[in-house]
Amino acid sequence: MTNRLVLTAQELAEACADAMWREDNATRHLGMVMERVAPGTAVISMIVKPEMTNGHGTCHGGYIFALADSAFAFACNTYNQRTVGQHCSVTYIAPAFKGDRLTASAREVSRRGRGGIYDINVTNQNGEHIAEFRGHSRTVKGTLLPEEA
Repeated sequence: MTNRLVLTAQELAEACADAMWREDNATRHLGMVMERVAPGTAVISMIVKPEMTNGHGTCHGGYIFALADSAFAFACNTYNQRTVGQHCSVTYIAPAFKGDRLTASAREVSRRGRGGIYDINVTNQNGEHIAEFRGHSRTVKGTLLPEEA
């Protein structure tokens, strides 16, 4: 008789996030913090460090993009199916500055077959809207968690 561990959707999402987090050197290196994860959603925050600012004295857009992209990645990988970004776009709405705490909140809009669409809203510590990111995901072979015997 096989003993299989049955996880709730929330437990599965958390286990997948833990597995990804251990291997996500870029996200950890940038000082990002996982605030919460649930099926199809993720919230990640980051403090804008001095080395993240550009010649205008604002946060370089690539760092804002990286934060939103990380939230996207964690949200679309909550089902134990390896999933990657296929296409994404970002619209910068307001600048962020050194010391700002940015939060990227990702939510699933659609998930059908191998594709998904996710919207990620980036705000600062005052709740001001900094950027909007839309990501299109694609599942690939493999899972994040090992198969139970």
